[in-house]
Amino acid sequence: MNAIHAAPYAPANAFSRADGELLINGQKVSRVAAMAGYTPFYAYDRSLIDARVGLLRRLLPAGVQLHYAMKANPMPALVSFMAPRVDGLDVASGGELRIALDAGMAPSRISFAGPGKTAEELRQALAAGVLLNVESSREVELLASLSEESGWPARVAVRINPDFEIRSSGMRMGGGAKPFGVDAEAVPQLLRRIGSLGLAFEGFHIYAGSQNLNADALIDMQRRSFELMLRLASDAPSPPRTLNIGGGFGIPYFPGEQPLELEPVCAALASVVADARMTLPGADLVLELGRYLVGEAGLYICRVLDRKVSRGQIFIVVDGGMHHHLAASGNFGQVIRRNFPVAVANRIDGVANEKVNVVGPLCTPLDVLGDKVDLAEAGPGDLIAVFQSGAYGYSASPTAFLAHPEPAELLV
Repeated sequence: MNAIHAAPYAPANAFSRADGELLINGQKVSRVAAMAGYTPFYAYDRSLIDARVGLLRRLLPAGVQLHYAMKANPMPALVSFMAPRVDGLDVASGGELRIALDAGMAPSRISFAGPGKTAEELRQALAAGVLLNVESSREVELLASLSEESGWPARVAVRINPDFEIRSSGMRMGGGAKPFGVDAEAVPQLLRRIGSLGLAFEGFHIYAGSQNLNADALIDMQRRSFELMLRLASDAPSPPRTLNIGGGFGIPYFPGEQPLELEPVCAALASVVADARMTLPGADLVLELGRYLVGEAGLYICRVLDRKVSRGQIFIVVDGGMHHHLAASGNFGQVIRRNFPVAVANRIDGVANEKVNVVGPLCTPLDVLGDKVDLAEAGPGDLIAVFQSGAYGYSASPTAFLAHPEPAELLV
């Protein structure tokens, strides 16, 4: 088996091939399609997830806990696969919390973040005994009331909206005016209120940005996040026990993008760990990753329905599209549309000698999975693979749009 070199960027190189077909954890894509029962489907490669977690375990300094941010991909089977491989799960809704608990993760190792938690979700989290990353004074007051009413103690950490922004992030979730967390300058007052209400304060959480491929920017973010937490710890009602510095590690999607240099980021993190042991000796450092753990291990596979020529352009019409994979269509966070890497999965050795448009079955010109991409010749029955589809794919897409069937999901 050889690595694939059909695309000019890293994603396709993660998967092997045999007899002209893409392999998913050693299985030919045509066989996986038969296992799925129908197309389109998402397939997540266990061996690639294991390899990514193993790489982090080797490079991360001792004392750093690795958490999986379930928002990246909350598929129950995948979360159950991740649970014994990581130190904790981070959820962003009551629904994700139920999945995390079903996966067997201890409530003490689950944290719950999100700017709009409902009273029902707060009560649910209290009953489960998970750590709540509070993001407003309203949440603190409501938690105190619910805790007194139920008799269940409230474990809280404060999510901080930092007074700095991180460059190079695909999405900036901290700094400036943001709906996420509590502005750093307002945190001391909130900490005093938490103490007066008798809530169990456990630490801080900062998530400054996501999808960052710049090692220097991530190193800067980690250092500044820790220093901000250290300053705010002096106002805390008790010494912090957890310092969640977020994640933001990116993966390459487009030509010209290079994989994140992980080694310098982990090496710099070792100095943060050393400083934390001296200044906040009872606190654990938490790294919260989602996309970086599962994004490159996922494929979206759809079948060619038709091959059409319109005024000199070739259109490959497939049975999947933006309703299943909004990000690949360019309608989930892209300012200028760029193609995710795609290939003809059952003709992976074919020469990419045709410039085609890969389009879905929906009645909208936005339903495009590949705009003027170079592919091997494909026709009805062939399988198209969209790489980098393990994160923010199915669960981040408008699956009810135009009432087409939902895709299958497989953990292979």
